[in-house]
Amino acid sequence: MQSALPFFKRLRYALETAGAYAVYGFFRLLPPDAASAAGGFIMRRLGPHLPSAATARKNLACAFPEKSVAAREEILRGMWDNIGRTAAEYAHLHRIWERVELTGREYLDAVRESGKPAIFCGAHLANWEVNAIAAKKHGVGLHVVYRRPNNPGVDGLLRHARNSGAAAHIEKGARGAKEMLAVLKKNGVLGLLVDQKLNEGIPAPFFGTDAMTTTAPAQFALHFNCPVHPAQVVRTGGCRFRMTIFPALDMPATGDRDADARAITFRLNALIEGWVREYPEQWLWIHKRWPD
Repeated sequence: MQSALPFFKRLRYALETAGAYAVYGFFRLLPPDAASAAGGFIMRRLGPHLPSAATARKNLACAFPEKSVAAREEILRGMWDNIGRTAAEYAHLHRIWERVELTGREYLDAVRESGKPAIFCGAHLANWEVNAIAAKKHGVGLHVVYRRPNNPGVDGLLRHARNSGAAAHIEKGARGAKEMLAVLKKNGVLGLLVDQKLNEGIPAPFFGTDAMTTTAPAQFALHFNCPVHPAQVVRTGGCRFRMTIFPALDMPATGDRDADARAITFRLNALIEGWVREYPEQWLWIHKRWPD
């Protein structure tokens, strides 16, 4: 509980929360296009000076060693713009659907009409919150798995903003794994972003280098015999997006559950790598995806 935290940590959390609400309120006052543009403008100037910029440069060098430094810096400028836009757009998630072009609606409809469990897997591309919003708009209650911020006040603000999409939020971790299992047992639907490092995962190729990757979608899909649909969101310009929901992955059935889970996990990584190669400026390069 926050009250059990040391005084200075509680003070820091309080100041962070106040700042987050102030920024959220500022962007909420602006029209969506203006807010998105302002967020991009701010982060294009602020981002390169943040400590995470070094991680982003290292990641880009690992993923694109064939590109020049200038080309990688151009990708980084686009990344900071996208991060700023995405942050500003949280204040307008309740209005953003009218700016989304959807391909693959039939797969959402099929999941909804089946009444059976399903899993949608995406990545931190463009504004990834569009995934949950699309599901809700088409009658699919998506249980979103996420990493809870350390600051409970900021977590509360994010949950409030995400009410436009997610049916429920599940925190990553051992308890979260049990909740995911319970959702699927009740024929619910999970939404996971599977492009970040997970220490409990397995090494899987990503841009030619093994990266620790979650096997949860594969393990759950094999256990419940449920579909896994990749879902891609890309920014088509400003505060506008295209979302593509792909057919369910083919499920291997060799009889070796671990080998089948590994094959599915490798396939998901390959898909996401393809998306990132096509839209590198829209991916979250600041995450420590690869080992040192």
